[in-house]
Amino acid sequence: MYIDVNGITLFYEVSGSGPAILLVHGNGEDHRIFDETAELLKKDYTVYALDSRDHGKSTRVKTLGYHEMAEDVAEFIRIMELERPYFCGFSDGGILGILAAARHPDLFSKLVLCGANANPQGLKWYWYKIFALMETLSHDRKLRMILLEPRITAKELESITIPTLILAGERDMIRESHTRYLASRIKDSSLRILPGEGHGSYIVHSRKLYYFMKKFLEKPLS
Repeated sequence: MYIDVNGITLFYEVSGSGPAILLVHGNGEDHRIFDETAELLKKDYTVYALDSRDHGKSTRVKTLGYHEMAEDVAEFIRIMELERPYFCGFSDGGILGILAAARHPDLFSKLVLCGANANPQGLKWYWYKIFALMETLSHDRKLRMILLEPRITAKELESITIPTLILAGERDMIRESHTRYLASRIKDSSLRILPGEGHGSYIVHSRKLYYFMKKFLEKPLS
């Protein structure tokens, strides 16, 4: 399905019934990475799986930035009249969740952040070098965005007061110290470093993410 937001068109799929949950993918991917997770979630939730701008079947743009993409998420929720949905974002999708929650405190009821970072220095140095080399060769705006953004401040992280589950793999491309920094700044957060997992091994075409999320989503809001 398609929806117009902020002068562009986003593609999304919706399935299931129950409380709404948004799933947002990472850089260079589309909503299909969550197919296995969505299949399990839809038993208890209405699942909205989005393609971010310049990804999947959504509108291509000349310039790309996390702030605009986060506002796309907020506008999608407003237009669809979703009542404080749950949100799960992987990598870039997690960044969008942080930015949207910081800007719009009443937008979500709970956040699940997977392999997210608050700034480019959150990447392990060799991954940053790899992305820099790839961008030099390809001039890919998605890679350029990774090298320059986000620039999320401690104050913005501290402004997030909703329950937040922070996940990262033991072998993630995000530095573990950075993931722990996010958890230390987001007040009502819980952190799980997943043994043996990489950046997306428990998410991309995997059922594991659902089981990591299940208890967190089922816990009543205080």
